[in-house]
Amino acid sequence: MKNLIMKARVNMMKGMVSARGILTDRSGSGMIDLAINVMISVVLGALVLAGLYLLFGSTILPLLSEKIKAIFNYQG
Repeated sequence: MKNLIMKARVNMMKGMVSARGILTDRSGSGMIDLAINVMISVVLGALVLAGLYLLFGSTILPLLSEKIKAIFNYQG
């Protein structure tokens, strides 16, 4: 019984030392890289969406509406 309690105590101490090492680690380099990648992705996505919005608003939709009016104004 004492042996079982001693093994449990040793395993608990190993877990505490491991958790303390993880919690006190202050490197954070992975988080900074991830944050920069997310910010770059958001900015590039916004630029692509803005470009598509301008393209559809000024070029594609007016041309499409003219072609639809031309189809229905057939004088044949």
